[in-house]
Amino acid sequence: MRLAELAAEQGGAVATRQLVGLGLDGRAIHVRVQRGQLHRCFHGVYAVGHSALSLTGHFAAAVLACGDGAILMRYAAASHLAMLAWEERDVDVATPRGRGRGIPGIRAHRCRIDPRDIWTRGNVRVTSPARTILDLAATMAAHDLRRLVRQAQAERHVNVRALLEILSRSRGHRGAAKLRALIVDGPTPTRSVLEDHALELILHAGIERPEVNPKLSLDGRSIEPDLLWRRQRLVVECDGRRWHGDPLAQRSDAARQAILEAHGHRVLRITWEQVVNHPQQTLARIRAALAPSP
Repeated sequence: MRLAELAAEQGGAVATRQLVGLGLDGRAIHVRVQRGQLHRCFHGVYAVGHSALSLTGHFAAAVLACGDGAILMRYAAASHLAMLAWEERDVDVATPRGRGRGIPGIRAHRCRIDPRDIWTRGNVRVTSPARTILDLAATMAAHDLRRLVRQAQAERHVNVRALLEILSRSRGHRGAAKLRALIVDGPTPTRSVLEDHALELILHAGIERPEVNPKLSLDGRSIEPDLLWRRQRLVVECDGRRWHGDPLAQRSDAARQAILEAHGHRVLRITWEQVVNHPQQTLARIRAALAPSP
């Protein structure tokens, strides 16, 4: 019973040392493997009952395989914290004692991580969002890092203060210079890839920076337009694939637009196709909408 409880706490995975702690010797473990009760997933780690571990269980197994003190990091940490979608790759694990090297499916890194930057999520030790971003900054392309930071801010995973704090105690880190430069540039939080592309297009063209997802209180409702030029009372709404395929989203956005227009705002809607395939035309529409009335 205790084995099942332990496995449930760890996403279905247990380490050999834990099985020994429960009173199982090498022969007892072997018998359970032969019976299909234990399934080897990493060296020294088994899935209990079946081999189909969840993603959380897979991450937990990788951390268990690297011994006490191991911590999930980089892309695996970002996925476990719901900051990035998981792509099939080796699982990055920080191992203070250097264990885990040579285990297929795991990329072990011998490094020390400040206790303030270690979280536990789903019973898996994982680097904090800020530390995860710093680690990814070392190898991630600048535009991908910018998107990650913006999305992480929009989804309340981190704020600028948390990023500055991690930088202050991580001097010499390979990703520090790139992340610091990004913060100085002012990564505005956006809620979608389309918003991010639209904002980049606008700023690169030298157009005045809009407010991103500001909170407006109109007719007793809280409304957050995608991009707002408050002085010109212009709103740009970015309509992605979700909007085109979801009638409920279209009705909700139409009601929101009606409220904005009733309060004197002009609403300009742009699509992915317009931003990506017709950027100059899109910029011309925005410039015309921002121009003073004759």
